[in-house]
Amino acid sequence: MEKNEYKNLVQKHTPKEDRLQNGVIAFLIGGCMGVLAQVLIDIYSYSFHISSKEASTFMTVTLIGVGCLLTCLGFFDKWVNSAKCGLIVPITGFAHAMQSAALEYKKEGLVTGIGANMFKLAGSVIIFGVVSAYTFGLLRMLIFGA
Repeated sequence: MEKNEYKNLVQKHTPKEDRLQNGVIAFLIGGCMGVLAQVLIDIYSYSFHISSKEASTFMTVTLIGVGCLLTCLGFFDKWVNSAKCGLIVPITGFAHAMQSAALEYKKEGLVTGIGANMFKLAGSVIIFGVVSAYTFGLLRMLIFGA
């Protein structure tokens, strides 16, 4: 079989993706995640009598913990198939990436397994996030002054 024939055969049997539907689903699920985050902030600030800024730290830790727990129990991957980027883009997706790598390499030990492999995906996200924040912060300072 030639390369072009194989390519045509693969394209014929590859399921088509409805981008509009996926975008709407991600938007709605992501919006629900934002509402859930705000509800957690309000609950924590009311219950513990703390400021919203301090309560946002508790909210972040809660969402990371829930994302890790759902990854360990095997639910997160199934929900992502339905929710699309609505669950991957928020902090829960970052927690899932780290937890998945930790679970996958735990048999190799703490240092050479978990420690060496946990940041393979998350490390690039951290690096590009820091570099982007530095770059845009520098541009803002140069354009708008100190």
